Amino acid sequence: MTAAPSPRCDRIAELTTDQLRARLPEALQVYVTAMGYPPSTAQQRAPMWSAHMLRAGWRCIGAFSEQDELIGIGYGYLGAPGQWWHEQVRRGLMTSEVAIGDWMDDYFELTELHVHPAAQGGGLGESILRRLLTGAPGSKVLLSTPEGPTRAWKLYRRVGFTDVLRNYRFTGDPRPFAVLGRPLPLEPR
Repeated sequence: MTAAPSPRCDRIAELTTDQLRARLPEALQVYVTAMGYPPSTAQQRAPMWSAHMLRAGWRCIGAFSEQDELIGIGYGYLGAPGQWWHEQVRRGLMTSEVAIGDWMDDYFELTELHVHPAAQGGGLGESILRRLLTGAPGSKVLLSTPEGPTRAWKLYRRVGFTDVLRNYRFTGDPRPFAVLGRPLPLEPR
């Protein structure tokens, strides 16, 4: 028995809110599979992703296979006071040595970036990231990612993200996370 070939990326495109809404179940399946979450997580996340689409500065990039299947997704928006993630990170920074204003003003929150495991390892995540951040609003970008040696960590370090907050525990998740950031725009490859 031979393994199924990895899906090749045929195109990377910016998605409108209507386009993502139409493909939301598919996008959430990529997310759940990439993160190793139980399938029920998709139903829990759907309302949150839909609400994010309404935020200022929202933009989304999708990667598609030759069969027009979504194999990668990334989106984000302008972070602002009152948003859950913003308030969580602000709380964490209050106990750190980092000046809150250095990071929490005028930033693009990279909310989600996922590549289906069968399509990982070929630079697709970086392509989605670069396309998403090209022209993103804000003077800097922030993200959170679980601590640990992963492909995501290598990608973020490779494109110049630095530590903002380490080993932080978000409310409702026992895992330690890192908050990483960097100025915008990204340098060309």
